[in-house]
Amino acid sequence: MTREKISAAIKSLKDKPWRLWGTQLRCLVALETRRNLFSWRATWVYFLAFAPTVIILLHALFGRGRERETLSEDTMVLAGIFQFYYVRVGIFFGTLGIFTGLIRGEMVERSLHYYMLSPVRREVLLLGKFVAGSLRALLLMGTAVLGSFALMYLPFGAAGQRYVFDGPGMSQLLSYLLITALACMGYGAIFLLFSMMMKNPAPAALVLMGWEAISSVMPSFLQKFSIATYLRHLMPITVPGEGIFALLTVRTEPTPTWLAVAGALTLTAAILVVSCWRMRFLEISYTTE
Repeated sequence: MTREKISAAIKSLKDKPWRLWGTQLRCLVALETRRNLFSWRATWVYFLAFAPTVIILLHALFGRGRERETLSEDTMVLAGIFQFYYVRVGIFFGTLGIFTGLIRGEMVERSLHYYMLSPVRREVLLLGKFVAGSLRALLLMGTAVLGSFALMYLPFGAAGQRYVFDGPGMSQLLSYLLITALACMGYGAIFLLFSMMMKNPAPAALVLMGWEAISSVMPSFLQKFSIATYLRHLMPITVPGEGIFALLTVRTEPTPTWLAVAGALTLTAAILVVSCWRMRFLEISYTTE
């Protein structure tokens, strides 16, 4: 009987219109990307992403007395900017602005029902919005991180080139971009779920921010439910915090890179499964918006 059930389940999966769903997903991603890639409503998100890049640019243009011996110091400065600003603030609130607008924003604009009336499964609609939001967040935050990295080492000339291409610089850059991608997808999935569960996701986002901040001192079982836990193990350089920021840099047992990446992706996938289930029962009432 068990084999028969397994065979029936496999046959049922094979009979699903996967090709149709794939085509619809690609079309949704393209449509959402064109609509939201450059939006003046999210100007503050661009500010969050590129504020450190502009500061580093000004420092590169007008800084004086830069010597080769300060390259290690600037490397620590860049690591601190990424660890304490981008991961904790820039990417966190940037994805909040991007992903909450995908569902809740369209409810406010009274346009989500057009998607609901189309012959597209709600799970496909949700995944299409998630992929489009992830691409937008990654393009924005990844470009900002890449720009900050380049501008930090460009003024050092040949010494900076050797550090990036012949030293550990390129490996550090790839780690930063990997962390950025995982953070955009992980926090994006959470905020997409929040936008379907509550009218104002901001209070829940603040609670999540506090949870992520103290996750390093929580029991190991609870740490598995924190995106920051997996990102912490991928940091190429850890900058020790001082005062209250010491909570953000508690040393934990090292975890292999592949395991940290797999953990972050698994948590993101689990959140998306819950979101797909919630999307199936989502009801629109514009009178209450």
